Amino acid sequence: MRYLRSGLIQHDQSQATEGFTLFSPIAQTKTCLIDMDGDVVHEWDLPSPPGNYTYLMANGNLLAACRSEGGPEGMAARGGRIVELDWDGNVVWEYIDHYQHHDFRRLPNGNLIYIGWERLPDETASRVQGGLPGSDHGGEIWGDFIREVDPAGNTVWEWHCATDMEIEKYPICPICHRNEFAHANSVTLNRDGDVMVSWRHNHLVAVIDRATKKFKWEMCDMALFGHQHDFQEIGNGNYMLFANRDHTDKHGVQVGSAILEIDPASKEIVWEYTGLPLHTFFSPHISGCQRLASGNTLICEGIWGHIFEVTPGGEIVWEYVSPFFIPKGHPSGREGINQMFRAYRYAPDSPEIGGRLSL
Repeated sequence: MRYLRSGLIQHDQSQATEGFTLFSPIAQTKTCLIDMDGDVVHEWDLPSPPGNYTYLMANGNLLAACRSEGGPEGMAARGGRIVELDWDGNVVWEYIDHYQHHDFRRLPNGNLIYIGWERLPDETASRVQGGLPGSDHGGEIWGDFIREVDPAGNTVWEWHCATDMEIEKYPICPICHRNEFAHANSVTLNRDGDVMVSWRHNHLVAVIDRATKKFKWEMCDMALFGHQHDFQEIGNGNYMLFANRDHTDKHGVQVGSAILEIDPASKEIVWEYTGLPLHTFFSPHISGCQRLASGNTLICEGIWGHIFEVTPGGEIVWEYVSPFFIPKGHPSGREGINQMFRAYRYAPDSPEIGGRLSL
């Protein structure tokens, strides 16, 4: 929903999870860390606007994928230059792949895993089903690859939808362009070291077996997910995601997004958060979620720049709306927005904060 206020909206100190919240306003060259009162307590200036987001690592440094000048034109969430910044904003490491997009993670072994684009061979592209007819990328279709590189930039593992995925089994959603198969928007590892991926254009989430490169777990559901984001494993072993549910019902039924917690063994929804009424919580694209140590859930309702924390019972106990709107005449052409891709909360005693700040 569109809010008329910005900054801190509410804070229930007895139920909210203390910490510092990190977010990066889309199309702007800064990352902000705010306290529970909504005050900015630290900022990083980025080399260029982020492809989507940034996050703090256990060493206290910031990892960001910033927009580079290469890669295919007209594609969403282009990054290309992945940089590690220390607390003072100095670049201490970087990796360039102009075709990187959306997500990237520093792994426990120090390697980097990320999503990238590659042009599908014509024969492979001919196997792509669904989508809006005639909406390819100038006669081309781009597909996703996933690559893991060591700190020196050497490739140690990779996966390609062109060769490792049953393309015909996963048609593109009828409302999506055919320029891209299948628009991966999140990648991370589960506790077994397998690769968890979300594909927006196919309403598909899956776990890739690192050894065989085949899916060992998957769910695909347009009505339930609706172009989902931020597929992840949480501390109890369940899976969680932001279900955007980006499909308008023409018969007047309310639309709204949801946070879903899924038991991977049964594929049943064991917890969910929705708005009441449904349309009061709705972000048709971007957005994310984080299960906090308290059991509460931090939610980023991305298109409104809205971050809020809910209890297991669904009560909102902390709420903030970004005041960082893009001004008129901005070269990005995205004037008036305060959107963000994801947000993260870090405890005051976490290694990410490292004693640098206190509440």
